[in-house]
Amino acid sequence: MIMEKKTITPIQKRFADVDILGHVNNVNLQHYFDVGKSDWFRTVLGVRDFWEGEGIITAATSTSYLAQTRLGDEVAVETVIEKVGSKSFTLSQRIVGVDDGILRAESSSVMVAFDFTRQESIEIPSAWRDKMK
Repeated sequence: MIMEKKTITPIQKRFADVDILGHVNNVNLQHYFDVGKSDWFRTVLGVRDFWEGEGIITAATSTSYLAQTRLGDEVAVETVIEKVGSKSFTLSQRIVGVDDGILRAESSSVMVAFDFTRQESIEIPSAWRDKMK
């Protein structure tokens, strides 16, 4: 079940994001998903320093590419939390055209709460869990 804690992150594309075929390369679309994740971490969880003390790492990701994105296309990344476990949560993301509403790519990522000092996974901190509700 998708919950209501959603961010919409506008993406600024760079000329270097576009390949010889004239569309944004799939590798760069994954970078856009990462920008959306970072925005969600800051906006929803209030997490800013990801690798000092308690933070978040990506354990798995799956992406489907559905339509081309070109340099002139305005796109945004929509990010929502889909599922919460004891040590991990799943984010669902979509890259959507701002003007045309075309769904260009979607991704699902399993994120793990992690203690960077001890270098091990941890229970999701209660403060984060409260913000995820």
